[in-house]
Amino acid sequence: MAQIDLAEDKPRLGRKRDHSRDPEILEAALDVLTECGYDGMTIDMVAARAKAGKATLYRRWPSKSELVLEAVACMKSSHVDLSSPPDTGTLRGDLVAMVRSPTLRDSERKLKVMAGIVSMIARDPELAVAARQALVEPRARANRIIFQRAIDRGEIPADADVDTLCMISPSLVSYRVLMLGEHVDRAFLLHVIDHIILPAVGLAPPAEG
Repeated sequence: MAQIDLAEDKPRLGRKRDHSRDPEILEAALDVLTECGYDGMTIDMVAARAKAGKATLYRRWPSKSELVLEAVACMKSSHVDLSSPPDTGTLRGDLVAMVRSPTLRDSERKLKVMAGIVSMIARDPELAVAARQALVEPRARANRIIFQRAIDRGEIPADADVDTLCMISPSLVSYRVLMLGEHVDRAFLLHVIDHIILPAVGLAPPAEG
């Protein structure tokens, strides 16, 4: 009677996937996205940037849209905690405290990522939601907290249009970076705070001197 090789009857388990390089690959995807836009980027370009095998990326993310969706959803600032904005006791103090070099660099990158996926957002509602949650909402939430504090202190009118106020600085930053191709620096943001936002809520800018 022929012997049965029991080893052949055992199920063969595939090699466990290594996800340790996922963050590095997702960062590479964002870099390529900001440089080439969604329509111009390819999985091959991301693999080359991350020094990873194409097969590795395709096993993990079967399509470019899935890779971009996860990269955008996972994009977070590693420098600033926007969930708890500074509380200095004044509206101007809080807004100025948010103006930090890491924040400026992070904001510019997020804008370029947003610009890179504009064409895809129109076709993919899921990406639009992920982009808003990762790129827009954290800063908007921090701004709402800051303006609500000012209302609660009686520093600005209770009927102040907080939603519109929160859009002023991001809108001007977006225009400067994406349309004019200029960097955003501290002086620019302080000018926006002192000469646009504060007057909009009835506050005088600090005396120059």
